[in-house]
Amino acid sequence: VAMRHAMVADGWAQTDEHDGAELVILNTCTVTSAADAQSREAIRKIRGANPAARIIVTGCYAQRAPDEIAALEGVSCVVGNSRQGEIPAFARDFFPVAKLSGEIYASRSAAPVLVGDILAETVVQTGDAESLDGDATRPILKVQDGCNHRCAYCIIPSVRGRSRSLPPDEVVTSVRRYVDAGVREVVLSGINLGSYGRDFLPRVPLASVVGRILDETALEHLRFSSIEPQHITEDFVTLVASSHRIAPHFHVPLQSGSDRILRAMHRWYRAELYAARIELIRKMLPNAAIGADVIAGFPGETESDFEATASLVRGMPFTYLHVFSFSARPGTEAAQLPNQIPAATIRERARALRAIGQQKTHTFRSAQADTPIRALTLARATETWTEAITPNYLKVRISGRHARNDWHEVRLTSNTEDVIASRPL
Repeated sequence: VAMRHAMVADGWAQTDEHDGAELVILNTCTVTSAADAQSREAIRKIRGANPAARIIVTGCYAQRAPDEIAALEGVSCVVGNSRQGEIPAFARDFFPVAKLSGEIYASRSAAPVLVGDILAETVVQTGDAESLDGDATRPILKVQDGCNHRCAYCIIPSVRGRSRSLPPDEVVTSVRRYVDAGVREVVLSGINLGSYGRDFLPRVPLASVVGRILDETALEHLRFSSIEPQHITEDFVTLVASSHRIAPHFHVPLQSGSDRILRAMHRWYRAELYAARIELIRKMLPNAAIGADVIAGFPGETESDFEATASLVRGMPFTYLHVFSFSARPGTEAAQLPNQIPAATIRERARALRAIGQQKTHTFRSAQADTPIRALTLARATETWTEAITPNYLKVRISGRHARNDWHEVRLTSNTEDVIASRPL
């Protein structure tokens, strides 16, 4: 979002398709090897469809392996996370007269690389909410970035830096601007959102800035991204339960249900504590959405360890599950551990966990059938239906074509995304 806003402010126009674009900025992920492969494939597709386009590659993959990306055909420049603010200047260098005449420079044989020390970053980069149009739907406001933990499998600290927070006054100002732009729901996000404000003196808890948003802005609905289990306290769940303006939606990473594997991962909780936090949510908010991340095939994971994870997941009141096949990330401790699990075994375990997750989603959706609930319309629509999302994170399709960013009262069917009836609120 921040990059898009910076480019628009610099005089560029955003296009819906990259085929006719002069410049393509590809923001990459590197959390798994599959994410790296998807980024490389995206570069090939862009290059094939639009050979004249300049391609700037940025994001976490660019921060982790800039020389690897710079060697790819079609890449014009590689920019790390800490230097993203300089992308508009690079674009001007590439196109000194392009925006007037359409002239394109010949491709360089080697792409320049601009990667700084991400560990020196002390600020959170955000976009300019004032540049949103009136149709903006559910923008993500990054209020925290980076992570101070060192989970054995995770590359994020080395590509996103240390934990840092957006000052509370800036959070509130950004939310106000979103509201002025017509936004109804804002998603507060962060790499480790629950650690928000710990870099301030004195500390500012996440609950404090949420309270300010509720008290000082007219935002209709607030949603959280992922929250680590140690931050799911009774006070935090009570805060969510206290206001209809906060989505009853908790995404709480689990990773493993085996205490032995959790220790090897350097996770800072055990299965019993995790289960207690999830049960607390369900007790206080019976209809809340509860999701989790789980990793299948961490090095040394035995059948007994896997069954401990599967058993815990079966017993938890999850409403959806994100399952990740373990992927060795260069530079992480887990990549060097012995007893790496065969790929076929990892795939089998991941499939089993996904099947449990699908059943959980089915059960939760069935329990919500025929119950009136609000849903916010999204951008995706056809002549016969419009996609929408409920506060408890159910994707639905409302009959008919409707404007996005509007609340409707809906009644869900039990097993599909369709809606029996809808009424604008």
